[in-house]
Amino acid sequence: MTIVAVHGIGNHLIGRSPEQAAAELAGQWQLKLQHGFTATGLGDHQLPALHVAYYAHHTHATERQAVLPDVHSLDEREQSIVIAWALALGSPTFQERQGLMTAPLRQVLSWVSQRRNIPIRTLIRLAVQLAGEVRRYLHVPHVRAAARSAVAESIRRVRPRVVLAHSLGSVVAYEALHAHPELTVDCLVTLGSPLGLPGGIFDHLVPAPISNRGARPAGVRYWVNLADTGDLVAIPLRLGDRFPVDQHADTPIGRIDFHSFGAYLSSPLTAAAISPFVRNPTIPDKDA
Repeated sequence: MTIVAVHGIGNHLIGRSPEQAAAELAGQWQLKLQHGFTATGLGDHQLPALHVAYYAHHTHATERQAVLPDVHSLDEREQSIVIAWALALGSPTFQERQGLMTAPLRQVLSWVSQRRNIPIRTLIRLAVQLAGEVRRYLHVPHVRAAARSAVAESIRRVRPRVVLAHSLGSVVAYEALHAHPELTVDCLVTLGSPLGLPGGIFDHLVPAPISNRGARPAGVRYWVNLADTGDLVAIPLRLGDRFPVDQHADTPIGRIDFHSFGAYLSSPLTAAAISPFVRNPTIPDKDA
């Protein structure tokens, strides 16, 4: 059995072809998945192989490759994405929100830094990376089409029972599966997903949400969402408030490595979520 893994932000590998990059990432993450299976007592079970659906060569902003993270480098649309993310992350009161909407971007991030006790450098680095890749995916049509096609083609070729979609990859996988309803997946697992981020992502999804609810892709039989309670990108944590998620779990996964795909793959939560589909074809009870 093979699982398709859809990566998130920050996974562009310089100097590799897409095929080489996919193979390299698969090798790294296979070891992480093994760790998760061992930690949950499934180490003696046949480990599924990972195939990475690689699209970072489309969403990567080449011109910023060697530039230090700086909020002043963001264009107007990227700044709006960061503002939406920062406000959701800081959960301000109505009065605070009104004031922050017109404040300089660095001041907004400083406010979040103090409120959440997060180093400002960490916030700025993540904000610049997140805004650049999200903007290119959501607002550059040929980039969006190419990234979705890359993911859809991987699923079509591999025909996995399970798709693990991390970070921005959960957005790409969600839209790719919607665009190709003929592709069937027994279990979609979204990890550290920003799908429900108001303003920055949720309102720009295709298909557009109806009555503030996103729809399940037609070919997805079961949907699990996992989020680290300290994940700065998985905002809001509970996708079930906006999407028809069958199972949700949030728990501390990594104090430092709070958003990486590797940390999620190493978690027993991930192994437990996919193990029913690895062991047998039975779809778990949605109330379990």
